[in-house]
Amino acid sequence: MSPFKVVLMDRDLNSVPAWVVQTFADHDIVFDARKCASMAEVAACAADADVVWNWGSRTITAEGLAALPQCAAIIRTGSGTDNIPVEAATQRGIVVANTPEAHNDAVSDHAIGLLFAVIRHIALMDRHVRAGVWHHAHANRHWHVRGQTLGLVGFGLIARLVAKKMSGFEMTILDYDPFVSAEVMAGQGVQAASLDEVLSKSDFVSVHCPLNKDTYHLIGERELRLMKPGAVLINTSRGPVIDEPALARALTEGWIAAAGVDVLEDEPPAPDNPLLKLDNIVITPHAAGFSDEDEALCWKLSMESAIAVKEGHWPRSYVNRSVKPRLSLA
Repeated sequence: MSPFKVVLMDRDLNSVPAWVVQTFADHDIVFDARKCASMAEVAACAADADVVWNWGSRTITAEGLAALPQCAAIIRTGSGTDNIPVEAATQRGIVVANTPEAHNDAVSDHAIGLLFAVIRHIALMDRHVRAGVWHHAHANRHWHVRGQTLGLVGFGLIARLVAKKMSGFEMTILDYDPFVSAEVMAGQGVQAASLDEVLSKSDFVSVHCPLNKDTYHLIGERELRLMKPGAVLINTSRGPVIDEPALARALTEGWIAAAGVDVLEDEPPAPDNPLLKLDNIVITPHAAGFSDEDEALCWKLSMESAIAVKEGHWPRSYVNRSVKPRLSLA
């Protein structure tokens, strides 16, 4: 029987920590790392791979999966799997694993940080001070936090951390997630609500749902017009969950008061993107998951997922729950 093989398809071997290479060797796993710029290159180096490991590229295609006849699992380092053809993988019995725990704390911190950067005008005042304007006229008197209503869209691990961390502000917290029961939410001090209720009743709305065909432009013109004129919208999920032209109009025409986003529909944004010209939005460059511990966790959790599959176990986190795996997993 051929040895179990793992191929990391968007890193070269020189960038892989020595302890990762050694751990694979200790588990009798053949490990290779390549820089693959196309699906053809992935197929060339991973046709005999049991696990294909994707750190974040968009190289793997649905059609290209046919060139990976031995692949039992695709590991996506990070939480979002919108760069993986999940449905096609499921049809072929390929488990799609991810590592959300590597970034949960950092992303939840960043979502909260964006909220405070917006409502306290921190970024705006910093720009004025650097331009030589030292005056409290730019200080914020538009919002307060204690006792307000926070709306969450999605109730995955990151949203739950946001709810927990914000609970000290004595807020009412609403959440829309059709896949999580009201009982589960109530157990964490959160009230289940419809999307329309979350948007219309909340002073601050933070988006935490994955990007898929059902959530593309989930927040569009209709939804933005449901929000309070003084509301703030935060997005640390994926850019296309929000209709960006509609968001620009909402911020310009006063449908909502402000926004803070770590993600955009096109990254990096074009120089003429209207959001870049607005003072009532704070934008960061898809960096919410970064911290002093996230990279080591990414390596560790991804490696552990591969080892789990090799040893006949389900990975710690996987997204295609209906998959009938090629390998027998327990």
